[in-house]
Amino acid sequence: MTAAPARGHRWRPVAYTAVGLASLLVLGGTGFAWTQLSRLDTGLATADVIAPSAQVPSGRASLSVDQNILLVGLDSRTDVQGNPLPQEVLDQLHAGDASDGGDTTDTMIVVHIPAGGGSASAISIPRDSYVQIAGGYGKHKINSAYTYGKQAALDTLRAQGLTGAALERAASAAGARTAIETVEDFTGLTINHYAAVNLAGFYTLSNAVGGVPVCLKQAVHDSYSGANFPAGEQTLSGAQALAFVRQRHGLPSGDLDRIARQQAFLSGMAQVVLGAGTLTNPVKLSGLIGPVQQSVVIDQGWDVLTFAEQMHNLTSGSITFATIPVQSLSLQTPYDGDAVKVDPVQVRDFITALLGGPASATRDGSTSTTPTTAAKQAAETAGATTTTPSTVAPETASTDLSGCVN
Repeated sequence: MTAAPARGHRWRPVAYTAVGLASLLVLGGTGFAWTQLSRLDTGLATADVIAPSAQVPSGRASLSVDQNILLVGLDSRTDVQGNPLPQEVLDQLHAGDASDGGDTTDTMIVVHIPAGGGSASAISIPRDSYVQIAGGYGKHKINSAYTYGKQAALDTLRAQGLTGAALERAASAAGARTAIETVEDFTGLTINHYAAVNLAGFYTLSNAVGGVPVCLKQAVHDSYSGANFPAGEQTLSGAQALAFVRQRHGLPSGDLDRIARQQAFLSGMAQVVLGAGTLTNPVKLSGLIGPVQQSVVIDQGWDVLTFAEQMHNLTSGSITFATIPVQSLSLQTPYDGDAVKVDPVQVRDFITALLGGPASATRDGSTSTTPTTAAKQAAETAGATTTTPSTVAPETASTDLSGCVN
C-alpha cells in the first residue's frame, strides 16, 4: 500500500463546480440564451475521461436516460488549459505559490438527473472518506484518488514526449479517470459526465454572478480559511466566498459543517442564476460565458446543448442536496492520519433510498426499482442529511447557519 502524499494546513479549495454546472443549465431558456449556449459549447475545455460503457446516447436520445454527473473541485495551481496560474492570481486567493497545490479533489458531489429532467439530487461525499482507491492503490482518503491516477501517468506521458501544458492536461485526465472509477466503486453509481473547476475558477464564477446571499447565526473568525464575517445576511463573492465555503476550523462537525456551508452557498447560487433577471438580461447572461469557459473542464462527450434542453424546466427548488452517511469523523489510518469512516453498503443503501429510481443509474446492474425498507431506514437514521435549496442551510446541518430565516 502506498502512502498518500503528505499535506499540511494549506488552502483547501471549495471549487464549487456546481456553480459552473448551474451556469450551464440555465442558458437554455430563450432564443438569445440558446445562442449564448452555442457559443459556450464551442469554447469549453474538455477531457477524455468517461468510459465508453458509461456514455449516454447522443442527441435527443440522451433525454430519455438517467444521468449521473461527478462535480469536483481541484486543489490545482493551473488553469483549465494546464498553464500555471500567475502569482498575482494566487496572491488574490491567499493560495501560496505554485508548489502548494496537491491536485486533490477536495470537493466531490454527484448530481443525479432523472430522465426527462425534473428534480435533481446533489450528493456530497466528504473529501476524507476512507475508501478503496481504484487502480490498486489501496485504501486512502477519497480526495487522493485523483492524485494517485495523475502521478502514475506523469512518467509514462513524459516518456512519450509530452511537456508543459499538454503534459498537465493529459495527466489530469488520467487523474480524473481514477477519481471517477473510485466514486463508481464506492457509490455503485455509473458516472456519465464529469465537470471540474480549480481554485481560481470558483473565484471567477462567484464574481461573475454578482455574489451569493448567505446568512450566519453568529459572527465567525477563522485564521485558517480567512473567514471573517458578522452575523446575519450578507452577499459574498470572490475571496470572501472562498473563505465562507472552505471554513471548517471552529465548526462543531468540521468537514460536515463545511459541506453544509457549501450546500447553502450552492442553494443561493442556484437562486441567483436561475432567478428572474439572469436569463432575461443579455448583459448578465453573456457575462457568464467567459468565466465558465475559463473555469470549467467537462468530459469531451458532453452534449451541452441537448443537456440544457433536458434541464429546461429545472428550477432552484428542484434540487435536493444530501450528504452520505458517515460512521466516524476521526478514523485512525495507517498512512493518512485521521479520516472519515464510511460503510460502502450503508452509503449505497442511502443513495438507493434517496434516488428511488430504476437501477439503470447504478454500476452494479441491480434490477430493483423500489428502495427496500432497510434502505429507507438507512437514509433516515444513518446520520446523512437531505435539504431543499434556500439561502441558508437547514437546522440539522450546521449550527452557525441555522438561526437565519428568510
